[in-house]
Amino acid sequence: MTIEKLRTGFSLNFGVADITLLFEGEQDHLVPCCSQTLLDSDLFVVAGRMIGHSFLHGGPLLPGISPAIIHVLVGGAIETAEIHLKDCPDLDQRHTIQLLEGNRPISEEEREEITRLSVMWDLPGFSEDHRKWLFNRMLQHAVSVLYRTKCQVKQLRCGIKETKIWPFITEREDAVKVLFPRASDAEYGPEVILQHIVWPVAESDDDDDDDRLRPEVVTRQIQFLREYIQKATTDQLQKLLTFWTGWEVPSKSLQVKIWRGRFFKASTCSRTLMLPADILTMGDFTSTLHACANTASTGFGLV
Repeated sequence: MTIEKLRTGFSLNFGVADITLLFEGEQDHLVPCCSQTLLDSDLFVVAGRMIGHSFLHGGPLLPGISPAIIHVLVGGAIETAEIHLKDCPDLDQRHTIQLLEGNRPISEEEREEITRLSVMWDLPGFSEDHRKWLFNRMLQHAVSVLYRTKCQVKQLRCGIKETKIWPFITEREDAVKVLFPRASDAEYGPEVILQHIVWPVAESDDDDDDDRLRPEVVTRQIQFLREYIQKATTDQLQKLLTFWTGWEVPSKSLQVKIWRGRFFKASTCSRTLMLPADILTMGDFTSTLHACANTASTGFGLV
């Protein structure tokens, strides 16, 4: 839940919006927000503690941080950071700068758009003679977020250091990629989820215990879940995992149990999904699981 808050924002209203983001931009190019209020509140120190403690306890990690921010965070110089246009969180500025990229003809309307931005940044207007130079200068200006977020990065580093994992990060270069994975590397499919599931065993009952489910019931529900996972979309798999474990990334061990009932239940602490034995068709199984999984964000994975 703590890492989810870092990704989607906190329910804090500083007079601008109901949700306050600590990181903004697009995946794999997220940068710290430049809000002075967040900085004065030491929220980036808190974010560093959250990241460090989640790592120590085998929890989910924070994906998608810009490589340039990570480079500066672990001690690299701002001047040597590899900057990408996607590191600019302002989509309007990014669109204007992209107009200069390449050699395609620039329309009169685009020329005026470029000139407005360049004048605002005390740069000369557009000219084909210095098009490439202007593109590089505007790119540097747009991603000056590295300079504007130095204090945020410093607070983030302090929070991580408080969790005592900083020596591990600085002594092992590969640890940085583990602590700050790329969102694109965290993608997974049905096969990955199925490999992590610990399936229940259908046992025969010679004593006719009324509380024991018949083997054919256990086998049927297992087959329903396997078929659902194999056919589900990425969004559906993420919702299922969030309902199942509280997080959308597969855990090392995903437990499955079956109970006498009509709805799905989940214990996120033990990573256990309870399948209802009373569902008899794949259609009912799918529709009921969709309804239950969609409550994950409001019901903490419990129905």
